[in-house]
Amino acid sequence: MLPVIKKQIIDLMQDALSAIAVKRGIAEALPVPHLERPKVAEHGDVATNIAMQLSKAWKVNPRELAQEFVAAVQAQPNYAALLSSVEVAGPGFINLRLTQSAKSQVLNTIFKEAASFGRQPANQKKVLIEFVSANPTGPLHVGHGRQAALGDVLSNLLQTQGMHVHREFYYNDAGVQIQNLAISVQARAKGHKPGDAAWPELAYNGEYIADIARDYLAKATVSAADGEPVVGDGDIDNMEAIRRFAVAYLRREQDIDLQSFGVKFDCYYLESSLYSDGSVEAVVADLKSTGKSYESEGALWLRTTDDGDDKDRVMRKSDGSYTYFVPDVAYHASKWSRGFTHVINIQGSDHHGTIARVRSGIQGVAQKRQWDIPKDYPQYVLHKMVTVMKGGEEVKISKRAGSYVTVRDLIEWSGGITENTTPAERDDAIRRGRDAVRFFLISRKADTEFVFDVDLALKQNDENPVFYVQYAHARICSILRQWAGDEASLANASLTSLTSGASDSLLRRLAEYPDVLTDAAKEMTPHSLAFYLRDLAGEFHSFYNADRVLVDEEELRLARLALLSATKQVIANGLSILGVSSPNKM
Repeated sequence: MLPVIKKQIIDLMQDALSAIAVKRGIAEALPVPHLERPKVAEHGDVATNIAMQLSKAWKVNPRELAQEFVAAVQAQPNYAALLSSVEVAGPGFINLRLTQSAKSQVLNTIFKEAASFGRQPANQKKVLIEFVSANPTGPLHVGHGRQAALGDVLSNLLQTQGMHVHREFYYNDAGVQIQNLAISVQARAKGHKPGDAAWPELAYNGEYIADIARDYLAKATVSAADGEPVVGDGDIDNMEAIRRFAVAYLRREQDIDLQSFGVKFDCYYLESSLYSDGSVEAVVADLKSTGKSYESEGALWLRTTDDGDDKDRVMRKSDGSYTYFVPDVAYHASKWSRGFTHVINIQGSDHHGTIARVRSGIQGVAQKRQWDIPKDYPQYVLHKMVTVMKGGEEVKISKRAGSYVTVRDLIEWSGGITENTTPAERDDAIRRGRDAVRFFLISRKADTEFVFDVDLALKQNDENPVFYVQYAHARICSILRQWAGDEASLANASLTSLTSGASDSLLRRLAEYPDVLTDAAKEMTPHSLAFYLRDLAGEFHSFYNADRVLVDEEELRLARLALLSATKQVIANGLSILGVSSPNKM
């Protein structure tokens, strides 16, 4: 239901409640009636259980109170403009039906607001969303792809609610894994390969390591989106030069993948900077000074059990190196100091164990620095991994990556790219692949396992959910082209003839869109929007099959065309938030 209509109905109901309260001599504060959509459409457009909610406190039979409430609602001066009927059902439920003008008001709003329909005005709230944050040790895998889709769509959803959203990518460019990367590239540069006796045990085996070694020896120049150019030194014994080149090379590769996936970041934050600017040492000093840490067995420990963890955690090992969550605490201290009091981290479910440690550490820092940080800072959205199926079999490895399927693989497979794809065909295939991957990866709740079926992504029928939604948009465009009129003129069409059951269902679904955005942003459930778009496409297809649009009667024809034009706009709006295109032809 449109927010403005919802508010008008609630105001009307509150006035009715006030009238009953005065009549009964009840002085206490009255609750705000809760509205919900009946499970059965025939029961009405909206329902409330306000009579059952108040019956005990007011010491009156709920059905009797419901009947009194109905009479009071019907006595309100604006009743006839909003509601066509109010009825009591069962033990005291109240079902309400909107007038035709109230139902069709959603079309006027859509025509007026167009691409802004469903969006809230800008406010002062700001939020930092950290996502992907892949180690620069290899290409982005499908798990990173799910993170990218979740983070980007959630960012878009929060922006629809008027928030200022800051997208951030945290690079773990320090530590053991980066050292193993340099060792791997050095081994390739020396002519070794996986399986050789001289191949390092912990080396990365993907073909991309050979590509890095080749370019390093050729003294090529590489640079990431936000970094200075790095030139290959060519010296196979200069480990620091190899490390710098390999990290820059892979950051550039990840940038290319993210660009093809339609994801951009406002900031790339380097873990190494937390060491170079003294942030890690400062955080450790804060935790020691507040008694949040202690020495034992030659190591420094954090008292995470004080904050609900099952055991205390090592911060600094006996060899003097820090465990991985210590720079994470310093990183989150940086987020807070930069003014981000609302932070959301999107990570794989294997990071669940780090939540208590990071939160415990940041509370210790807050105690020292007198920051008022909530106990649940930062918030987390954890996602499960993705299984890729192709040709009816699970795909576990990629020639390029060696041990996993990359985002680039998935986009190319889902776009139907083969060795025979021409350069002219490639761009459109990449778009189709990106659309399918983004829609599929967002179409399930984050904490559920997901099977990505490449064969399904390639299907051009109703089984493929992204095709189903995009086809609804394209089909409407086709109908409007057949009509060949001025689409802008439909904003002035008379809508009184939209009285069929199919048009009524489509109007209801369109009116839900603003609430879908609000709820998905609030609950951090981007998949809700994908579900909604599938339902909206289904309502359109049902309407199209039930009610002929290009009829001879002009008023009815224009009303139905207006309904389709508004539906097209909402589908395009929703797909845009998902980062998916809205084709005019398919």
